[in-house]
Amino acid sequence: MISIIDYGIGNLRSVEKALWSLGIESKITSNKDEIKSSSGIILPGVGAFPAAMKNLRERELDELLKEEVKEGKPLIGICLGMQLLFQSSDEVQYTEGLGFIDGQVKKFEIKEKVPHMGWNRLKFNVPSDTLKGIDEGSYVYFVHSYYAQTGKENVNAYAEYEVDVPAVVSKDNVIGFQFHPEKSGDVGLNILKNLKGLIK
Repeated sequence: MISIIDYGIGNLRSVEKALWSLGIESKITSNKDEIKSSSGIILPGVGAFPAAMKNLRERELDELLKEEVKEGKPLIGICLGMQLLFQSSDEVQYTEGLGFIDGQVKKFEIKEKVPHMGWNRLKFNVPSDTLKGIDEGSYVYFVHSYYAQTGKENVNAYAEYEVDVPAVVSKDNVIGFQFHPEKSGDVGLNILKNLKGLIK
């Protein structure tokens, strides 16, 4: 069973629905015992970074996630959930993140329209089992005004939007998607299906 973390941020049902459609058992929860007993964790999120971190801390879920990751449990962040995996963000105000992956979340300083909203192609960088069976150039769906700045060694795939936007990141048992796989059609579903093989 995969725990989808409920911390008062984001549309959790669409992620749960996508997983169940693939035959992947999941549950939306903030119960610590349920999270500990799960085989993997998904951290979704839509909204502002400071509010998200505040909610995690108030529920003491930040420390729980750190403990579970240290034990080797897979953690997958989606959209804002991916951004929370990094060391910090400048959104609204400087806020420390979970710190699983080195890097900072910065606002787009580009001529293109912000937020970056819509379909964009994936360009591959560091190989990952998460992208098994996915063709380079496949389109996925983004909605965000901030993006991660991190070392190329952490980036499995990126999208070009005047700058290179990390789209899939990973470090050890921590994985992040800047786009919404649950809203990215068959490509997104196949990416989620790949998680089934990664989460034992």
